[in-house]
Amino acid sequence: MEVSASKSNMLSATVGKKESYLSRLKKNASSHWQLYLFMLLPIIYLLIFKYVPMYGALIAFKNYLPTKGVWGSEWVGLKHFDRFFHSYEFVRIMKNTILLSIYSLLAGFPFPIILALSLNYVNARFFKKTVQMITYAPHFISVVVMVGIILQMMDPRVGLIQTIMKYFGLPTINFMGIPEWFSHVFVWSGIWQNVGFSCIIYLAALAAVDPSLHEAAVVDGANKVQRMWHVDLSGIMPVAVILLIMNTGHVLDIGFEKVLLMQNPLNMSSSEVIDTFVYKVGLASTAINYSYSSAIGLFKSVINLVLLVTVNRIARKLGQTSLW
Repeated sequence: MEVSASKSNMLSATVGKKESYLSRLKKNASSHWQLYLFMLLPIIYLLIFKYVPMYGALIAFKNYLPTKGVWGSEWVGLKHFDRFFHSYEFVRIMKNTILLSIYSLLAGFPFPIILALSLNYVNARFFKKTVQMITYAPHFISVVVMVGIILQMMDPRVGLIQTIMKYFGLPTINFMGIPEWFSHVFVWSGIWQNVGFSCIIYLAALAAVDPSLHEAAVVDGANKVQRMWHVDLSGIMPVAVILLIMNTGHVLDIGFEKVLLMQNPLNMSSSEVIDTFVYKVGLASTAINYSYSSAIGLFKSVINLVLLVTVNRIARKLGQTSLW
């Protein structure tokens, strides 16, 4: 009797909490309906373009045929995942993807912070604005144009870099034809294109640092480098951790367009990544296999989600800011 009474009390308490929450939500929505109306459009966008397409992930577990539809196609379970894991391309594709991702993350993460810290201490307004404009501008160049510039500059016969190397008596290098050079060209061209735009967030975070901390550091005799390290870097660390967590969640998202445009038969051994392989299997192949390509894409998304949750949990346990 006592157990049943306690269960009924718990149930009634739960129902009471739900009713209380619903009543508060209804009251809040009625008093701030304008804000909820603003939220409606992005919510509809997320539902239509982010959640509804997840229904199509079912074809990764089926032998999908367009004539039979998603539900009418034969269910095969993990067959396509097993095929990818045991294929001869698996090791090469995963190696290239992880190498480019980690290389891009490690090489590209500190440069926006360094640029933001440097610009924060520039007193000449004209020089500061000029540097900002020059570093921001490449971000707004399309990927197609950017790759075209890279290919022209590194052309082994008439490229600017090759001409400079010839002028100094250095041997010419076919950068886009040697597989070992692909990752360096890809990563450092990406840093050049995005470093200025990425530092905007850190400049905004630096603007929020309490000026009294700098005043106290100056009184204690700290120079600019010491103030950068102990005041500014500490102030933007929560933002840096959040961005690092978000970038980790895209470790396997290399950038399909740029990699595909930079590929050629000579560097294919180091440039084939998951995104380009999915495109070739799912759309560009003579024997199109929607289910196989969907399974590979779903595998990539699951790995990204696991990495995001893991890094976020590690950051929270270390006492840093986390996404949730």
